[in-house]
Amino acid sequence: MDELLESHPISGPNGRAAVPPAAEGVGLRIGQRVHAVGNTRRIGTVRYVGAVEGYAGEWVGVDWDDDEGKHDGSLGGIRYFTARGERSGSFVRPKNLSTGISFLEGLHCRYRGNSTKEEEDEMYVFSTSQKHVSIQFVGKNKIQEKLNQFKELLGASVSYLGVSSAETSSEINAIVPNLEELDLTGNLLSRWQDIGTLCEALPSLKILNLTNNLMDCEIPKLPSLVSIRVLVLNNCGITWNQVEKVKESLPSIEELHLMANNLSMIGPTSSSYVQGFNTLRILNLEENCIKSWDEILKLSYLRSLEQLHLNRNRLKHISYPLDHQRPELLSDCDMQDTVIRPFENLQCLLLGSNEIDDLASIDSLNLFPRLMDIRLSENPIVDPSKGGLPRFVLIARLAKIKMLNGSEVTQRERKESEIRYVRLVMAKMQSDDLKDLRHLHPRFAELKALHGIEYERPSSGIAGPQKMSSGLISVTLKCIGASMGEKQPLTKKLPPTTTVGKLKVLCESFFKLKDIRLRLYIQEEGSPLPLLLEDDMTAIVDLGVGTGTTVLVDEEA
Repeated sequence: MDELLESHPISGPNGRAAVPPAAEGVGLRIGQRVHAVGNTRRIGTVRYVGAVEGYAGEWVGVDWDDDEGKHDGSLGGIRYFTARGERSGSFVRPKNLSTGISFLEGLHCRYRGNSTKEEEDEMYVFSTSQKHVSIQFVGKNKIQEKLNQFKELLGASVSYLGVSSAETSSEINAIVPNLEELDLTGNLLSRWQDIGTLCEALPSLKILNLTNNLMDCEIPKLPSLVSIRVLVLNNCGITWNQVEKVKESLPSIEELHLMANNLSMIGPTSSSYVQGFNTLRILNLEENCIKSWDEILKLSYLRSLEQLHLNRNRLKHISYPLDHQRPELLSDCDMQDTVIRPFENLQCLLLGSNEIDDLASIDSLNLFPRLMDIRLSENPIVDPSKGGLPRFVLIARLAKIKMLNGSEVTQRERKESEIRYVRLVMAKMQSDDLKDLRHLHPRFAELKALHGIEYERPSSGIAGPQKMSSGLISVTLKCIGASMGEKQPLTKKLPPTTTVGKLKVLCESFFKLKDIRLRLYIQEEGSPLPLLLEDDMTAIVDLGVGTGTTVLVDEEA
């Protein structure tokens, strides 16, 4: 809470400039990370230390991470500091702020005291799939009895305890020499020197999580962190230039998580492409501000990269560089005969919640040599309400995909999707210019031949019963509306030109439904939600309905 609201103002001339910062007087420095006394989760950055016009004593201007302050750093017409948000700053008495504790103090606090359930829940690490995995502690009860049993500890979490500094390497190593996994989420750490000290003291450390620690811009020369395999720097305010500097100390890194760092550019320091990271398999850049796919192409020659996480960025278009040339990073004499393709080992590409809206981006995914797992959900191109592609069309257009939006694409679903897709395209061929067919539907001819589907143009004469029945599609209709009662599913043969509106009328007749406004959905295997058939004037075949399709019959709310 802003303590100025409870203080008694003292007189002073209006318009007087703010007193210059005097951080030394209260033991705080500008840029220092602090938390509110009694609440280690309310964290902020010191932006001002000194007097405030009209109020007695010294004050600390804090820019709070949670944006729950009182102002933007100005008060009474005087600007003391500039906060990130309009109401993220406030003035606080120094006695109500804590500058934190040391690493070993945090360790003792978490494991030698009586921990709460909330604290127990914070004891986790991140798996390769970025999921929380609870840490198993060897002899935890004994640890609480005897300090020397910290030596048995392999994984530890001191998250949200206000850790702001580290002891010497020898002191830390003497207490926890065998630590392999360390979670430092939500503390007050900012100095890279402290991170270097911790890693140097823990030679077996493989997983380090620094999420929600605002790190300094300047990075000194760090020791070689040869054991680190997983480094999590989510929401640390880190730039790509800092990543390039940290990279030099990470010869064995396999996973690097850089979520929510406001990154918009990837800037290699010595070439057009990011070099090094020879062992990096997973790179997580989710929740950043990357707009241009050209930035992502700078990562295309990371030879070990298998997973690239780009959910919740601002990408509008993606492509595969067909005209690539061997980059300068392969010009060494021992690499002269090496042929390397962009993203040659990339198997998983997560692109959910971006702004992709073109078919060319979808079709370009076929060009990635080993891509099998793709996420495209929450992009305009797959939003049915905006005319986006349904799941079966995505599967048919993407030849090698085995996982789509987190759901497995089975052989059966692939076959059915490809057949439905071919029939959909054939139904539209009369209106579409045939010369554009290959451009609009690159896999059509291939899939048509693969599944032996013949295209029959409508006869100009009167069709006989046999020919008419051969053109029908078999559709299963299933009632799911709450007021419809229990009704057995029906399988009906329908002309492919049946419109959505006509099918609603038929459903009313088939199921004897009266005074109920219907909504129809396509039930798709592997899709979390059924596809709504919105336009009553559209033919069902144009929406991908084919033989074997299940249509859900629901009622409007």
